[in-house]
Amino acid sequence: MGRHFSSAFSYAFGKFATKKFAKPFQNIINSAYVKLMGLDMSRFKKPEEYSSLEALFTRALEKEPVIDARVNSVISPCDAQIVAFGRIENNQAYQIKGMKYNTNELLGLFGNNYKVLEGGEFINFYLSPKDYHRYHFPFDLKVLSLLHIPGKLFPVNIPLLKNKKNLYVENERVILEVIDRFNHKHFIVLVGALNVGKMVVIFEPKLKTNSDAVKPVLFKYDRAKEFKKGELMGWFEMGSTIVILSQKDAVKWNVNLNQKVTFGDVIGELNDN
Repeated sequence: MGRHFSSAFSYAFGKFATKKFAKPFQNIINSAYVKLMGLDMSRFKKPEEYSSLEALFTRALEKEPVIDARVNSVISPCDAQIVAFGRIENNQAYQIKGMKYNTNELLGLFGNNYKVLEGGEFINFYLSPKDYHRYHFPFDLKVLSLLHIPGKLFPVNIPLLKNKKNLYVENERVILEVIDRFNHKHFIVLVGALNVGKMVVIFEPKLKTNSDAVKPVLFKYDRAKEFKKGELMGWFEMGSTIVILSQKDAVKWNVNLNQKVTFGDVIGELNDN
C-alpha cells in the first residue's frame, strides 16, 4: 500500500527542507520563511546562520530557561497554545472543545491502560509552524516503552481540530509510556502533522517516522530510561501537537484554555503521594 497523499507531500517537502542550497539562495529561503510565518528570532541565531530550512525549523534556543527546581512542579514541554485540557471520562478526551476522540484508539497497543487513565487528566499543546519545534520532558520521569503508530499526516491546526473527527487518532504518532517520581503513569503523545518529515526522539535512534512502515512498532526497555525535567526529548520538523494523558490524581494543571505557554513555564504540579 502506498503512502497517503499527506505523507507523500510531507516526505517531498522534507527532502526540500533538508537540502542545503548555495548560501545566498539559502539566506533568501530562510529570510522569506521567517517573514512569511512571523517567527520571533530573538531567542535564536540569525536566520542566515542556518544551513537549511530544516536546521531553521529545528533550531535550538541560544539560552535555555532556568527550570523550576521543585520536585512536583510540571513545566511546559514546548512553546505552544493550550487547545484543550480536562478529565478523561469513559475513554473519551477532546482534541478541541466539542470534538471528542477515544483515548484507547489514540494509544493503540497501549489502549489496555484505559482503567489506569479513567478519571485522569489530558492536556493538548498545539505547536504552530512559527513556534520553537523542540520538546522537552515536563517532569522527572522514567520511560518504560515507546510506541510508533504509522498514520496519515493531516494538518493539525485550529480549523481542522474543530472540523475533522479523530484527527489525532488518524495521524501518525509516537507515544512514550512513562512514570513520574511518585510512580504515577502518564502517556506523552507526539502527533505528526502535514510537513512534519520526522518526529525525533533523541534516545531512540531506531525510530523512523514518515517512512513506509504500516504496522506499529513497540520499543520496550528492560531498564527504564531516566530523564530530568527540562531535558531535551526531541523535535518536530514543522509544527504539530503534544498530548499528555495522566492517570487519576497524578497531576493538577494550572492553565487556561487557549493560553500561550513557553518551554519552561510552570503549568501544573504532580500529586506527591
